[in-house]
Amino acid sequence: MAFIQKYLFRELLTPVIATTAALAGVAILSSSLGLLTVVVSQRQAAFTLFKLVLLSAPNLVALVLPISAFVATLYAINKLHTEQEIVVCFAAGLSRWQVVSPAMRLSAFAVLIMLVINMWVAPACGRIAREELFKVRTDLMGSIVKEGEFTESPGGLTVYAQSVDAQNVMHNLFIHQVKADKSSATYDAKTGIMVKRPSGPVLLMRNGSNEQFTAAGTLNFLRFGEYTLDLTPYVDTQDQLAYKPSDMYLHELVFADKHANLNKPLRRKMWAEASARLSTPLYIPAFVLFALLAVIGGSFSRLGYVRRIIVAMVAALLVRLLGVTIEAICENTPVLNFLQYLVPLVPGWIAGRRLFLGPRAISDTAPLGKALRPLGASA
Repeated sequence: MAFIQKYLFRELLTPVIATTAALAGVAILSSSLGLLTVVVSQRQAAFTLFKLVLLSAPNLVALVLPISAFVATLYAINKLHTEQEIVVCFAAGLSRWQVVSPAMRLSAFAVLIMLVINMWVAPACGRIAREELFKVRTDLMGSIVKEGEFTESPGGLTVYAQSVDAQNVMHNLFIHQVKADKSSATYDAKTGIMVKRPSGPVLLMRNGSNEQFTAAGTLNFLRFGEYTLDLTPYVDTQDQLAYKPSDMYLHELVFADKHANLNKPLRRKMWAEASARLSTPLYIPAFVLFALLAVIGGSFSRLGYVRRIIVAMVAALLVRLLGVTIEAICENTPVLNFLQYLVPLVPGWIAGRRLFLGPRAISDTAPLGKALRPLGASA
């Protein structure tokens, strides 16, 4: 790569990294609001939220990478052209391909990064995140205890805790238990904490009392310094961890386990997901070509290229929206999965053809020392 091409590559690389980081940061902040609601409602630690947000980052980076490549290329090429650096490159004898090749090399690197994310990084992070969310949603402490509220479980257990501290110790605890034989029990305790034991979760209460009404109507009263209440009957053992197509690796999507008894709608979604994994990186070179075409793909203008830039932005937006629509349609119609590849390839091919075979810019036709003549010289 020539020195001037290395310079152009560096000028493109910095905006791409900055734009990707900025857009990914906005996307992460937006997605973290939903995670924050789940984590807070289930009384999980702040580290759990941080971990879930971090695990969602690869998917969000892959989502914004085509957009950031387009925006960064458009910004960098327009800046270089405004400062006459592109004009100097053409005047020095560089061909149009030599000028745009740094941007195309950068888009190729971005495609490889996105493929690695789509194939391995995002599914691995998605699995871990799914497991963490499953633990959060099935956490007994968070599901049956709401600070300052009466919470009733399906098994007939009503729990109230005036406050819960940072160590998950419940203070001024009240519990009402309705048993299968129509008897009931009421517990009150100064403190209580849930403990996981091999036999199942238990509630360890201290400094309280227990009033039990038998089915015959007899009242039994007991004061205790420490009492253990078995919570196993109130644990939903039917909940199972299930991975979505977005959490599966490519070979799992394409070569599904025949013994998994997958229904047809799920198989269709898996095929659509596999095609999306392979086709979405193709938007990066297509959008980079859109940006290059908007600035250096037409005739020279001293008034700027605002109109062409707006057309390129609208085209990129429409192509991406069409791709998302096609992906949704393919979830029900797998025979159309080939369209997921054509949506970025066809516009990219058209943009590339117009860039290299369309109207030549004025600055691209007069290299120094060839077409330029001294003032007054004869033709």
